Amino acid sequence: MEGIEKITEKIRSDSQAEIARLGRETDETVRDIQQSAQAQADKETADALARGRRAAEERLERLKSAAKMERRKLELAARQEMVSRAFDLALEKLCSLPEQEYVQLLTRLVLEASSTGREQLVFSPQDRARVGKQVVVAANECLVKQVVPGLPESIAETKVGALLGKVVNSTAAMVTGTGMLTLSEETRPMRGGFILVDGDVEINCAFETLVRLQREKLEKSVDQVLFGA
Repeated sequence: MEGIEKITEKIRSDSQAEIARLGRETDETVRDIQQSAQAQADKETADALARGRRAAEERLERLKSAAKMERRKLELAARQEMVSRAFDLALEKLCSLPEQEYVQLLTRLVLEASSTGREQLVFSPQDRARVGKQVVVAANECLVKQVVPGLPESIAETKVGALLGKVVNSTAAMVTGTGMLTLSEETRPMRGGFILVDGDVEINCAFETLVRLQREKLEKSVDQVLFGA
C-alpha cells in the first residue's frame, strides 16, 4: 500500500507540475495574443487616423482651391462691374454735355460718318427738338467749306456778308452735291448721338453703339488703369 501511495503522490505531484507549466504557457500565450492584438489594434488605429488625416487634408486642399476659384470669380465679376460702370459713366457724360459742346461733338461725328453729304440725320425725339437743326446746319456749312473757299473775314463778319455767305453756301451745295444733309422727320429711341441714313444704308452713331464698340477695343486698357496689371 505504501508503494501505491507513493506512486499516487508522484502522479499527483507531476500532474500539478504539468498543470502549473501549462498554466504558465497559457498565460504567456494569452499575453502574446493580447500584445499582438493590441499592437494590431494600435496599428489599425494609427492607420485609420493617418487615413483620416490624409482625407481631412485632401478635403481642406479642395476647399482651399474651391475658395480661391470662388474668390477669383468674385474679383473678376467685381472688376467687370467697375469697368461697366466706367463705360456707363462715359456714356452719361457724353449725353449730358453742355448744349454747345454737344452740338460740336455731333457735328464732328457727322463729318466723319458722312460719305455723300446728302444723308438724313435721325435723332432721338429729345435731341431732334433740342439740337437736330443746329447739327444739320453746322455740318452742312463744314461740308461746303471743304469744297468752296469762304468769303474774306472782313466781308463775312458783316450782315450783308453773312447773308451772302449763306447764299454762296446754298448755291455751292447744289452745284457740288454736298452739304445737303437733312433732318429726318423720323426719330429713334437712343440715349444720344444719331443715325445717318442714305437710302437703305444706315450708319449707327448712337452713343450707346459707339461706347459699346469702344468698350470692345478699350476694356482691357480700362481694366489695367483701374486695377493695375
